[in-house]
Amino acid sequence: MTQPGLTQAGSPRGEVGLHGIEKSFGATRILSGITLTVPAGGLTVLLGPSGCGKSTLLRIIAGLDAADSGTVRIGGRDVSAEPPARRGLAMVFQSYALFPHLTVAENILFGLTVRKVSRADRNARLARAAGLLGLTPLLERRPSQLSGGQQQRVALARAIVAEASVCLMDEPLSNLDAQLRMEMRREIRALQQRLGMTMIYVTHDQVEAMTMADRVVVMRAGHVEQNATPAELYERPQSGFVARFVGTPPMNVVPASSLAGQGWALSGAPGDPDGLSLGVRPESVRLDPAGVPAEVVGVEYLGADTLIETRLGGASFVARASGCAGVAAGDTVRLAWSPGDAHWFDRASETRAA
Repeated sequence: MTQPGLTQAGSPRGEVGLHGIEKSFGATRILSGITLTVPAGGLTVLLGPSGCGKSTLLRIIAGLDAADSGTVRIGGRDVSAEPPARRGLAMVFQSYALFPHLTVAENILFGLTVRKVSRADRNARLARAAGLLGLTPLLERRPSQLSGGQQQRVALARAIVAEASVCLMDEPLSNLDAQLRMEMRREIRALQQRLGMTMIYVTHDQVEAMTMADRVVVMRAGHVEQNATPAELYERPQSGFVARFVGTPPMNVVPASSLAGQGWALSGAPGDPDGLSLGVRPESVRLDPAGVPAEVVGVEYLGADTLIETRLGGASFVARASGCAGVAAGDTVRLAWSPGDAHWFDRASETRAA
């Protein structure tokens, strides 16, 4: 007998497994052997720059695109050859994809109506989803009568009423202003946790990834660079790319050779400094009379702190100082950091050395 929450294959109902996913468009390789397990019941973010393959991977999970090779499993079931309608998924698109001639209620229920779900069941699901998302007073309106945030909630409600174990989201907040994006991040995360659904969320915005995700899959040029919790990504990036991509402002990564003559700064190097890059988070850098000399090229005063951009051995190096730092472009400052705050990467491969 199958245990509650498990499929007959023994996998959690909402678990998504990818193995050896390859995809090319013509001569251009988009995905190169992606193997990944998305845990059931959590929010996993696919994060990376434009063109890294994250949206293509999401479309392959959804069945909207077919992989050239590899398998997609949902709840332990191989769905690689199944059409989207038989994969048991819900999806929220960047454009919301609402029908302008239908009311909010009709938009939310459209998929259930097509699948000929009973009227009583449809009404019950509608009431539940509308209540969760604060849409009850808006059910008779048309999309043109809604704000951007309200339209986003309608798209979310449509996903909820499907009662799918897995929900896919493709940059759903990119059309909203900054304040509304922050509010919707909180709402989506709270909704996901309340419903216990598996959510796979695509974004290029590392702030969205860090604030929402249980796990973040950082992608680059069709490969997975690192699959970790937000804290692990920040505290122990496995490549120079991840170090520079995650963090605001990003980690300073400079050739260790630019610190020639600064023995204290190179004391923790795990090998010949000529073959290494040093990484230090801006918030770990301090102004110190005994530090490395650097020329200030720009200052950004943010109120609570100041970002000081310098040139260190010909490379950009940013320090984050509390309050008003009292320096200006053209000044020479001395920068220091604790040995435990240093990250070391192989210069050739960019992989973590220590």
